[in-house]
Amino acid sequence: MKPNENIKPRCLIVDDEPMARDVLRRYFEKLPVLDLVGECSNAIDAFVFLQSNEVDILFLDIRMPELLGTELMQSLKNPPKVIFTTAYKEYAWDGFELDAVDYLLKPIRFDRFLKAVHKALPDYENVLYSGEPVESERKLGVDSIYLRIDRRQVRIVLDEILYIESAKDYVKIFTQDKMHLCRQTISSIEALINKNEFVRIHRSFIVPVNKIKSYTHELVEIHKKELPIGKFYLNHFLKTMDSRLS
Repeated sequence: MKPNENIKPRCLIVDDEPMARDVLRRYFEKLPVLDLVGECSNAIDAFVFLQSNEVDILFLDIRMPELLGTELMQSLKNPPKVIFTTAYKEYAWDGFELDAVDYLLKPIRFDRFLKAVHKALPDYENVLYSGEPVESERKLGVDSIYLRIDRRQVRIVLDEILYIESAKDYVKIFTQDKMHLCRQTISSIEALINKNEFVRIHRSFIVPVNKIKSYTHELVEIHKKELPIGKFYLNHFLKTMDSRLS
C-alpha cells in the first residue's frame, strides 16, 4: 500500500479488555496517518464487522472468550494484515504460524507499536516519522484509566491517585477515599499513565510527582505515608525532581 494523503490505512482494534483498547487508541491519536475505523470487544463482532468493512491492519488480541483471535484469523477468507496483541508469550508461535505481521506483548510500548506498523506498512516509514512531536498523554485528554476490579471495569481518575503499590500478582491503587485492588502487574499500570506526572521510585511503588510532600535519598513522603526509594530507581527519581525545580 503506497502512501496517499487522501487514503489512510484502515485499522481495527479487537480486544476484550477496555484498558488495552484505550492504550492502542491513544497510540492511534499520535499517528494521524492511520485511520482507526472501529473497535470490537470480541472476535465474533469483529467477524461481522469485517464482512461489510474493508480493513488494512487488524490489531487482534488472541485470548478472548468464545472465539480466539487466531481462530478469527483462520475463519477469514482474505484476512487483512494482522498484528497480534496479547499478554501471553506462549501464543507467539501460533501468531507467527499464521503469518501475522508482528506480535506485541502487553503492556505494549509505543515504540513497539510503531515498529509493528512499520512492518505492516513499510512504504509509510517516512510519513510516520514526519508528523509533529508526540504530545503528552495529558495533552491528549487522558485523565483516567479503566482497570478490572471485582469483575467490573472501574474508572480511576489519575489526579486522585496517592500512590500505586505492587502486591505479588496484584496492584493496590491508593486514593484519599479508598484502595483499589486489581489483578495486574505494576509495569502494565506504568505503561498506561503519564510518565511526566508519575515516577517509579521502587520496584513496588509508583507515585504522582505533585503529591510528594517531601523526600530524601531513601524515602518519599505522601499523605503522611513514607515510601522507600529503591537504589535502582534513585537517579531517575532525583532527575525527575530536579527537572521540576529548574
